[in-house]
Amino acid sequence: MPSPLIRNMIEQYGYPVLNEDTLDDFLQSHEECVLFFTESPERFPESNDVAMILPELVKEYGNRFAAAVIERGAERSLQARYGFNEWPALVFLRDSRYLGTVCRVQDWVDYLMKINHILSSEPKPAPGFPTPVETGQPGCAS
Repeated sequence: MPSPLIRNMIEQYGYPVLNEDTLDDFLQSHEECVLFFTESPERFPESNDVAMILPELVKEYGNRFAAAVIERGAERSLQARYGFNEWPALVFLRDSRYLGTVCRVQDWVDYLMKINHILSSEPKPAPGFPTPVETGQPGCAS
């Protein structure tokens, strides 16, 4: 169950909540998108901050990318698919292919710098890893 802030973001902006069964259809229907992995806001309170920031990022980029939230029950398996190791995470994709990830809360200028770099890059294989982990070394943005 998402926190009230995350639930409000989903309702106010109409962001879909995706799982393993619905993700690919969403990706195929949008050229560029960002997936919001919240994990548990009780364990990772920064997820509530990102819920306030994500709509502003979408707006900043002129709705260039579609935003969606990953369902809590699907996060761990999809984390393995995209290979990030910190929460919360924003995973950027183009044509269903991986561009990069920004984890945790960033300063606004850092968000813009990292997202500009990600959006100007070519898709690449997602880093993926065989076993999901909760936390890891810094350096989530790629």
